[in-house]
Amino acid sequence: QVQLVELGGGSVQPGGSLKLSCTIPGRTFSRYVVGWFRQGPGKEREYVAGFARNFATTYYADSVKGRFAISRDNAKQTVYLQTNNLTPEDTAVYYCAAGTGVITSRIRVAAAYDLWGQGTQVTVSS
Repeated sequence: QVQLVELGGGSVQPGGSLKLSCTIPGRTFSRYVVGWFRQGPGKEREYVAGFARNFATTYYADSVKGRFAISRDNAKQTVYLQTNNLTPEDTAVYYCAAGTGVITSRIRVAAAYDLWGQGTQVTVSS
């Protein structure tokens, strides 16, 4: 099974930044809808940001708009999540997800994705 490779988590103070990366090895990159999700302590997994297929459109959760930015490097088959102005409420395990059968109406639904990374911890505290 293809495993997405995530890197970039860590611990930062409020107001800090981290850049997460997600590599999709061995597949045609543009075939996938790619999303970032997160799951905080005692919370359900929630959508953070992502690309539609062919990277035609980007999506963000309201809670991260203006602070997070998603980007990609086609040559490296890698999607990035730049997280800025982090707050303690951003503390969570961040997951990268991908799927070829994700329809637009379900792009924010975790169950719609069939490939997942192992998760990377982001901790924001003073």
